[in-house]
Amino acid sequence: MSYIVPSEFVTKMVDAGESKVFMSTRDTLIRAFMAGAILALAAVFAVTITVQTGSPLVGAMLFPVGFVMLYLMGFDLLTGVFVLTPLALLDKRPGVTVNGVLRNWGLVFLGNFGGALTVAFMMAFVFTMGFSTDPGPVGEKISHVGEARTLGYAEFGAAGWFTIFLRGMLCNWMVSMGVVGAMISTSVSGKVIAMWMPIMLFFFMGFEHSVVNMFLFPSAMIMGGNFSIMDYMVWNEIPTALGNLVGGLAFTGLTLYTTHVRTAPKRALVR
Repeated sequence: MSYIVPSEFVTKMVDAGESKVFMSTRDTLIRAFMAGAILALAAVFAVTITVQTGSPLVGAMLFPVGFVMLYLMGFDLLTGVFVLTPLALLDKRPGVTVNGVLRNWGLVFLGNFGGALTVAFMMAFVFTMGFSTDPGPVGEKISHVGEARTLGYAEFGAAGWFTIFLRGMLCNWMVSMGVVGAMISTSVSGKVIAMWMPIMLFFFMGFEHSVVNMFLFPSAMIMGGNFSIMDYMVWNEIPTALGNLVGGLAFTGLTLYTTHVRTAPKRALVR
C-alpha cells in the first residue's frame, strides 16, 4: 500500500491547498465541472442500484466509485477545497489570502453546480424519453428524495434547518477523510481503499453533501418534484454547504494540521 505517515501527508494537504488557491480560473472551473458531473453520475448509479436491488447498503457500497474516479483524475469538489485551502492560509503560505481562498470556493461552487446541473438535465431527458413519458422508478425515487430533504426538514422549522446543518457537518467529516485518503498512499489500490471506506459510510447514513445535492434537487424539480428553488436553497443547499465547511475543516483539516504540523512541544522526560 506504500503508506505515508501523517506528518508527511498533512504537509501534502497544505501544499495542495496552496496550489488550488493559485490555480487559473479556467483550470479551476474545468476541474470543478468534471467533479460535479462525475459525482452526479455516481449518485444516479447508486440510486439505480438501490431501486433495482431494494438494498440501500448495496447502493452505498458502490457509490464511492464516482468519488474515486474524480480524485484520481485530479478534479475538485467544494467539500474538498473547504478543507484544503484554509490550511494554506493558516500555514501563512506566501501570497495566500482570505480573498484568494474565497475566490477558489466560489469558482469551485460554480463549476460543481454546472457539472451536476448538466448531468441532471441529461439524466432527466434519458429517464423521460425526452420529457415524453413518466420518469420511471429511478426518476420517481430521485424526485421523492428532493421533496423529503426540503419540505421534510421545513416542517420542523429551525430544528429542521440545524438538522441539515449537522448532517452536512457529519458528511464532510467523512468526505474530507476520503480526500485525505487519496494522499496517504503512493499506490492506486491504497488510495482507492482509503477513499472508499468513509465515502460509503456518509452515503449509507444519509448525510448531506452539497455537491450530490446539486444534482439530486434540480433533477427532482425537472422531473416534477413538488418543491421550489427557494425551498431547495433555504432548506437544503445553504445549511448543507455551511455544515460541510464547518465539519470538514473542524473535524479533519484543523485536527490533522494542529497535531501533525503545528505540534505541541514534546513532553519533558521526568527523572
